[in-house]
Amino acid sequence: MRTVGVEEELLLVDPETGEPRARSAAVLARAEHEDAEQDVFEKELHEQMLEFATHPQSDMAALGAEIVRCRKEAARHAEDIGCAVAALATSPLPVSPAVGTNSRYQWMEREYGIATREQLVMGCHVHVAVDSDEEGVAVVDRLRPWLAVLSALSANSPFWQGKDTSYSSYRSRVWQRWPSAGPTELFGSAEAYDQRVADMMATGTLLDEKMVYFDARLSRQYPTVEIRVSDVCLDADTATLIATLARGLVETAARDWRAGRAPADLGVSVLRLAGWRAARFGLTGDLLLPAGMRPAPAATVVEALLEHVADALADSGDLDRAREHCARLLRDGNGARVQRDLLARTGSLREVVAA
Repeated sequence: MRTVGVEEELLLVDPETGEPRARSAAVLARAEHEDAEQDVFEKELHEQMLEFATHPQSDMAALGAEIVRCRKEAARHAEDIGCAVAALATSPLPVSPAVGTNSRYQWMEREYGIATREQLVMGCHVHVAVDSDEEGVAVVDRLRPWLAVLSALSANSPFWQGKDTSYSSYRSRVWQRWPSAGPTELFGSAEAYDQRVADMMATGTLLDEKMVYFDARLSRQYPTVEIRVSDVCLDADTATLIATLARGLVETAARDWRAGRAPADLGVSVLRLAGWRAARFGLTGDLLLPAGMRPAPAATVVEALLEHVADALADSGDLDRAREHCARLLRDGNGARVQRDLLARTGSLREVVAA
Protein backbone atom coordinates (compact mmCIF):
# COMPACT_ATOMS: atom_id res chain seq x y z
CA MET A 1 0.00 0.00 0.00
CA ARG A 2 1.49 3.34 -1.05
CA THR A 3 1.95 5.84 1.76
CA VAL A 4 0.57 9.36 1.44
CA GLY A 5 1.53 12.61 3.13
CA VAL A 6 -0.13 16.02 2.90
CA GLU A 7 1.27 19.53 3.21
CA GLU A 8 -1.26 22.26 3.92
CA GLU A 9 -0.84 26.02 4.07
CA LEU A 10 -3.16 27.94 6.38
CA LEU A 11 -3.98 31.65 6.59
CA LEU A 12 -3.26 33.48 9.85
CA VAL A 13 -5.99 35.99 10.64
CA ASP A 14 -7.15 38.38 13.34
CA PRO A 15 -9.95 36.58 15.21
CA GLU A 16 -11.95 39.81 15.51
CA THR A 17 -11.58 41.43 12.10
CA GLY A 18 -10.74 38.44 9.89
CA GLU A 19 -7.84 40.38 8.39
CA PRO A 20 -4.60 38.45 7.73
CA ARG A 21 -1.93 38.78 10.41
CA ALA A 22 1.84 38.59 9.72
CA ARG A 23 2.59 36.46 12.80
CA SER A 24 3.96 33.17 11.46
CA ALA A 25 7.33 33.64 13.17
CA ALA A 26 5.60 34.00 16.53
CA VAL A 27 3.43 30.93 15.93
CA LEU A 28 6.46 28.86 14.95
CA ALA A 29 8.38 30.06 18.00
CA ARG A 30 5.42 29.12 20.20
CA ALA A 31 5.27 25.64 18.67
CA GLU A 32 9.02 25.11 19.03
CA HIS A 33 8.98 26.30 22.64
CA GLU A 34 6.34 23.71 23.45
CA ASP A 35 8.08 20.86 21.65
CA ALA A 36 11.49 21.44 20.09
CA GLU A 37 11.44 17.93 18.63
CA GLN A 38 8.32 18.40 16.57
CA ASP A 39 8.86 19.00 12.87
CA VAL A 40 5.27 19.54 11.75
CA PHE A 41 5.16 23.32 11.13
CA GLU A 42 7.25 25.29 8.66
CA LYS A 43 7.77 28.83 7.45
CA GLU A 44 6.28 29.89 4.17
CA LEU A 45 6.84 32.71 1.68
CA HIS A 46 4.61 35.19 3.51
CA GLU A 47 4.37 35.96 7.20
CA GLN A 48 0.58 35.58 7.04
CA MET A 49 0.94 31.87 6.16
CA LEU A 50 1.62 28.77 8.24
CA GLU A 51 2.45 25.39 6.71
CA PHE A 52 2.30 21.94 8.21
CA ALA A 53 3.21 18.51 6.90
CA THR A 54 1.64 15.26 8.05
CA HIS A 55 3.57 12.08 8.60
CA PRO A 56 3.17 9.50 5.80
CA GLN A 57 0.18 7.21 6.24
CA SER A 58 -1.04 4.14 4.39
CA ASP A 59 -4.55 4.25 5.88
CA MET A 60 -6.65 7.17 4.67
CA ALA A 61 -8.68 7.38 7.89
CA ALA A 62 -5.41 7.76 9.77
CA LEU A 63 -4.30 10.45 7.31
CA GLY A 64 -7.56 12.32 7.82
CA ALA A 65 -7.08 12.18 11.58
CA GLU A 66 -3.53 13.49 11.14
CA ILE A 67 -4.76 16.45 9.08
CA VAL A 68 -7.35 17.27 11.74
CA ARG A 69 -4.74 16.99 14.50
CA CYS A 70 -2.31 19.30 12.67
CA ARG A 71 -5.04 21.85 12.01
CA LYS A 72 -6.04 21.81 15.67
CA GLU A 73 -2.43 22.24 16.77
CA ALA A 74 -2.01 25.15 14.36
CA ALA A 75 -5.17 26.76 15.72
CA ARG A 76 -4.04 26.29 19.31
CA HIS A 77 -0.59 27.79 18.74
CA ALA A 78 -2.13 30.70 16.81
CA GLU A 79 -4.64 31.34 19.59
CA ASP A 80 -1.80 31.53 22.12
CA ILE A 81 -0.47 34.62 20.34
CA GLY A 82 -3.85 36.20 19.62
CA CYS A 83 -4.44 34.86 16.09
CA ALA A 84 -6.65 32.33 14.40
CA VAL A 85 -6.08 30.06 11.39
CA ALA A 86 -8.39 29.72 8.41
CA ALA A 87 -8.31 27.05 5.71
CA LEU A 88 -8.78 29.55 2.89
CA ALA A 89 -6.71 29.47 -0.29
CA THR A 90 -6.80 33.27 -0.66
CA SER A 91 -7.71 36.03 1.76
CA PRO A 92 -11.27 37.23 1.14
CA LEU A 93 -10.37 40.56 2.77
CA PRO A 94 -7.86 43.09 1.41
CA VAL A 95 -4.29 42.42 2.51
CA SER A 96 -0.76 43.73 2.05
CA PRO A 97 1.31 40.53 2.04
CA ALA A 98 4.55 40.54 4.04
CA VAL A 99 7.33 38.54 2.39
CA GLY A 100 9.47 36.55 4.82
CA THR A 101 12.87 37.94 5.74
CA ASN A 102 15.10 34.94 5.02
CA SER A 103 17.54 35.16 2.13
CA ARG A 104 15.61 32.78 -0.13
CA TYR A 105 12.37 34.75 0.04
CA GLN A 106 14.18 38.05 -0.32
CA TRP A 107 15.89 36.76 -3.49
CA MET A 108 12.52 35.74 -4.89
CA GLU A 109 11.08 39.18 -4.20
CA ARG A 110 14.00 40.91 -5.90
CA GLU A 111 13.89 38.58 -8.89
CA TYR A 112 10.15 38.30 -9.50
CA GLY A 113 8.86 41.55 -8.01
CA ILE A 114 5.11 41.89 -7.69
CA ALA A 115 4.55 38.24 -8.62
CA THR A 116 6.26 37.31 -5.35
CA ARG A 117 4.54 39.98 -3.28
CA GLU A 118 1.12 38.84 -4.47
CA GLN A 119 1.69 35.12 -3.81
CA LEU A 120 -0.30 35.03 -0.59
CA VAL A 121 -2.07 31.84 -1.67
CA MET A 122 -2.56 28.65 0.30
CA GLY A 123 -2.31 25.26 -1.34
CA CYS A 124 -2.52 21.57 -0.50
CA HIS A 125 0.31 19.35 -1.78
CA VAL A 126 -0.03 15.56 -1.75
CA HIS A 127 3.01 13.25 -1.66
CA VAL A 128 2.44 9.68 -2.84
CA ALA A 129 5.20 7.09 -2.50
CA VAL A 130 6.78 5.62 -5.64
CA ASP A 131 9.35 2.83 -5.97
CA SER A 132 11.84 4.67 -8.18
CA ASP A 133 12.39 7.79 -10.21
CA GLU A 134 11.57 5.79 -13.34
CA GLU A 135 8.19 4.80 -11.92
CA GLY A 136 7.71 8.36 -10.67
CA VAL A 137 8.21 9.92 -14.11
CA ALA A 138 5.93 7.31 -15.69
CA VAL A 139 3.31 8.35 -13.12
CA VAL A 140 3.82 12.08 -13.77
CA ASP A 141 3.33 11.47 -17.50
CA ARG A 142 0.06 9.62 -16.93
CA LEU A 143 -1.45 11.92 -14.29
CA ARG A 144 -1.59 14.95 -16.55
CA PRO A 145 -5.16 14.73 -17.94
CA TRP A 146 -6.69 14.23 -14.48
CA LEU A 147 -5.04 16.92 -12.39
CA ALA A 148 -7.53 19.62 -13.35
CA VAL A 149 -10.32 17.52 -11.82
CA LEU A 150 -8.53 17.60 -8.45
CA SER A 151 -8.28 21.38 -8.82
CA ALA A 152 -12.03 21.64 -9.44
CA LEU A 153 -12.90 19.48 -6.43
CA SER A 154 -10.64 21.42 -4.08
CA ALA A 155 -11.40 24.94 -5.39
CA ASN A 156 -11.58 27.25 -2.37
CA SER A 157 -10.47 30.74 -3.43
CA PRO A 158 -13.24 32.81 -5.04
CA PHE A 159 -12.25 36.15 -3.45
CA TRP A 160 -9.21 38.37 -3.93
CA GLN A 161 -8.52 41.72 -2.26
CA GLY A 162 -12.12 42.11 -1.15
CA LYS A 163 -13.73 41.26 -4.49
CA ASP A 164 -15.34 38.25 -6.10
CA THR A 165 -12.98 37.12 -8.89
CA SER A 166 -15.62 35.07 -10.78
CA TYR A 167 -13.17 32.15 -10.37
CA SER A 168 -13.60 29.16 -8.09
CA SER A 169 -9.85 28.74 -7.65
CA TYR A 170 -8.20 32.10 -8.14
CA ARG A 171 -5.22 30.77 -6.19
CA SER A 172 -4.31 28.60 -9.15
CA ARG A 173 -4.31 31.63 -11.48
CA VAL A 174 -2.00 33.55 -9.14
CA TRP A 175 0.26 30.52 -8.85
CA GLN A 176 0.65 30.38 -12.63
CA ARG A 177 2.63 33.63 -12.47
CA TRP A 178 5.74 31.70 -11.45
CA PRO A 179 7.87 31.07 -14.55
CA SER A 180 8.16 27.32 -13.90
CA ALA A 181 4.58 26.60 -12.84
CA GLY A 182 2.00 24.55 -14.68
CA PRO A 183 1.48 21.35 -16.65
CA THR A 184 4.33 19.49 -18.30
CA GLU A 185 4.98 17.80 -21.60
CA LEU A 186 5.61 14.04 -21.70
CA PHE A 187 9.05 13.13 -20.35
CA GLY A 188 9.24 9.42 -21.17
CA SER A 189 12.06 8.59 -18.76
CA ALA A 190 13.74 9.69 -15.55
CA GLU A 191 16.78 10.66 -17.60
CA ALA A 192 14.70 13.01 -19.77
CA TYR A 193 13.02 14.47 -16.68
CA ASP A 194 16.39 15.17 -15.05
CA GLN A 195 17.69 16.72 -18.26
CA ARG A 196 14.68 19.03 -18.48
CA VAL A 197 15.22 20.17 -14.89
CA ALA A 198 18.92 20.71 -15.62
CA ASP A 199 18.06 22.75 -18.71
CA MET A 200 15.69 24.89 -16.65
CA MET A 201 18.34 25.48 -14.00
CA ALA A 202 20.89 26.41 -16.67
CA THR A 203 18.75 29.39 -17.71
CA GLY A 204 19.57 31.15 -14.44
CA THR A 205 15.87 31.95 -13.95
CA LEU A 206 15.29 29.76 -10.89
CA LEU A 207 17.08 29.88 -7.56
CA ASP A 208 17.20 26.10 -7.13
CA GLU A 209 15.38 22.89 -8.03
CA LYS A 210 12.77 23.55 -5.33
CA MET A 211 11.45 26.23 -7.69
CA VAL A 212 10.59 23.71 -10.41
CA TYR A 213 6.87 24.17 -9.79
CA PHE A 214 5.40 21.50 -12.06
CA ASP A 215 1.78 20.55 -11.37
CA ALA A 216 3.16 17.10 -10.50
CA ARG A 217 6.85 16.51 -9.91
CA LEU A 218 9.37 14.17 -8.35
CA SER A 219 10.13 15.27 -4.82
CA ARG A 220 13.84 15.87 -4.23
CA GLN A 221 13.33 15.36 -0.51
CA TYR A 222 11.21 12.20 -0.39
CA PRO A 223 10.72 9.11 -2.62
CA THR A 224 7.38 10.47 -3.79
CA VAL A 225 5.47 12.09 -6.59
CA GLU A 226 4.22 15.45 -5.35
CA ILE A 227 0.86 16.65 -6.72
CA ARG A 228 0.55 20.42 -6.33
CA VAL A 229 -2.65 21.55 -8.05
CA SER A 230 -5.11 21.75 -5.14
CA ASP A 231 -6.26 24.68 -3.07
CA VAL A 232 -6.08 24.18 0.67
CA CYS A 233 -9.50 22.68 1.32
CA LEU A 234 -12.12 24.21 3.57
CA ASP A 235 -12.79 20.87 5.27
CA ALA A 236 -10.23 18.29 6.34
CA ASP A 237 -12.50 15.61 4.84
CA THR A 238 -12.05 17.16 1.41
CA ALA A 239 -8.28 17.23 1.85
CA THR A 240 -8.46 13.53 2.68
CA LEU A 241 -10.51 12.94 -0.46
CA ILE A 242 -7.93 14.75 -2.60
CA ALA A 243 -5.19 12.61 -1.05
CA THR A 244 -7.25 9.46 -1.65
CA LEU A 245 -7.84 10.30 -5.31
CA ALA A 246 -4.18 11.27 -5.72
CA ARG A 247 -3.05 7.87 -4.45
CA GLY A 248 -5.58 6.22 -6.73
CA LEU A 249 -4.23 8.16 -9.69
CA VAL A 250 -0.63 7.28 -8.86
CA GLU A 251 -1.39 3.58 -8.42
CA THR A 252 -3.46 3.47 -11.62
CA ALA A 253 -0.71 5.25 -13.56
CA ALA A 254 1.94 2.85 -12.23
CA ARG A 255 -0.19 -0.15 -13.22
CA ASP A 256 -0.72 1.28 -16.71
CA TRP A 257 3.04 1.82 -17.04
CA ARG A 258 3.85 -1.73 -15.97
CA ALA A 259 1.23 -3.03 -18.42
CA GLY A 260 2.84 -1.09 -21.27
CA ARG A 261 -0.08 1.29 -21.79
CA ALA A 262 1.14 4.61 -23.19
CA PRO A 263 0.18 7.96 -21.62
CA ALA A 264 -2.24 10.25 -23.43
CA ASP A 265 -0.29 12.44 -25.87
CA LEU A 266 -1.86 15.76 -24.91
CA GLY A 267 -0.17 19.11 -25.48
CA VAL A 268 0.59 21.53 -22.67
CA SER A 269 -1.64 24.12 -24.33
CA VAL A 270 -4.69 21.85 -23.97
CA LEU A 271 -3.78 20.92 -20.41
CA ARG A 272 -3.57 24.61 -19.54
CA LEU A 273 -7.10 25.08 -20.85
CA ALA A 274 -8.31 22.17 -18.70
CA GLY A 275 -6.70 23.81 -15.68
CA TRP A 276 -8.24 27.16 -16.54
CA ARG A 277 -11.75 25.71 -16.78
CA ALA A 278 -11.31 23.96 -13.44
CA ALA A 279 -10.12 27.21 -11.87
CA ARG A 280 -12.92 29.25 -13.42
CA PHE A 281 -15.89 26.98 -12.83
CA GLY A 282 -14.92 24.49 -10.14
CA LEU A 283 -17.88 22.12 -9.91
CA THR A 284 -20.48 24.58 -11.23
CA GLY A 285 -19.81 24.43 -14.98
CA ASP A 286 -18.33 22.28 -17.71
CA LEU A 287 -14.87 20.81 -17.26
CA LEU A 288 -12.81 19.03 -19.91
CA LEU A 289 -13.29 15.29 -20.08
CA PRO A 290 -9.82 13.72 -20.30
CA ALA A 291 -10.98 11.31 -23.01
CA GLY A 292 -10.88 13.71 -25.95
CA MET A 293 -10.58 16.93 -23.90
CA ARG A 294 -14.06 18.14 -24.77
CA PRO A 295 -16.46 20.00 -22.43
CA ALA A 296 -18.70 17.93 -20.18
CA PRO A 297 -20.63 18.64 -16.96
CA ALA A 298 -18.52 18.54 -13.83
CA ALA A 299 -20.46 15.55 -12.49
CA THR A 300 -19.64 13.58 -15.65
CA VAL A 301 -15.96 14.40 -15.40
CA VAL A 302 -15.78 13.55 -11.70
CA GLU A 303 -17.49 10.23 -12.42
CA ALA A 304 -14.92 9.57 -15.16
CA LEU A 305 -12.14 10.16 -12.62
CA LEU A 306 -13.75 7.75 -10.16
CA GLU A 307 -14.11 5.10 -12.86
CA HIS A 308 -10.48 5.63 -13.91
CA VAL A 309 -9.18 4.93 -10.40
CA ALA A 310 -11.91 2.50 -9.30
CA ASP A 311 -9.76 -0.64 -9.27
CA ALA A 312 -6.98 1.04 -7.27
CA LEU A 313 -9.44 2.54 -4.78
CA ALA A 314 -11.32 -0.74 -4.41
CA ASP A 315 -8.06 -2.55 -3.67
CA SER A 316 -7.22 -0.05 -0.91
CA GLY A 317 -10.77 -0.08 0.49
CA ASP A 318 -11.38 3.59 -0.35
CA LEU A 319 -13.79 3.45 -3.27
CA ASP A 320 -17.12 3.76 -1.44
CA ARG A 321 -15.92 6.66 0.74
CA ALA A 322 -14.50 8.46 -2.26
CA ARG A 323 -17.76 8.09 -4.18
CA GLU A 324 -19.78 9.34 -1.23
CA HIS A 325 -17.59 12.38 -0.69
CA CYS A 326 -17.55 13.30 -4.38
CA ALA A 327 -21.34 13.05 -4.46
CA ARG A 328 -21.55 15.31 -1.40
CA LEU A 329 -19.26 17.92 -2.99
CA LEU A 330 -21.27 17.88 -6.21
CA ARG A 331 -24.49 18.28 -4.21
CA ASP A 332 -23.42 20.75 -1.51
CA GLY A 333 -20.54 22.53 -3.21
CA ASN A 334 -16.79 22.87 -2.77
CA GLY A 335 -15.13 25.56 -0.65
CA ALA A 336 -15.67 28.25 -3.27
CA ARG A 337 -19.41 27.68 -3.31
CA VAL A 338 -19.58 27.55 0.49
CA GLN A 339 -17.74 30.88 0.73
CA ARG A 340 -20.04 32.52 -1.82
CA ASP A 341 -23.12 31.15 -0.05
CA LEU A 342 -21.83 32.58 3.24
CA LEU A 343 -21.35 35.99 1.64
CA ALA A 344 -24.84 35.86 0.13
CA ARG A 345 -26.33 35.09 3.57
CA THR A 346 -24.28 37.51 5.66
CA GLY A 347 -23.25 40.26 3.23
CA SER A 348 -19.85 40.35 4.93
CA LEU A 349 -16.48 38.96 3.91
CA ARG A 350 -15.46 39.29 7.54
CA GLU A 351 -18.22 36.83 8.40
CA VAL A 352 -16.96 34.50 5.67
CA VAL A 353 -13.54 34.43 7.34
CA ALA A 354 -15.08 34.03 10.80
CA ALA A 355 -17.15 31.05 9.66
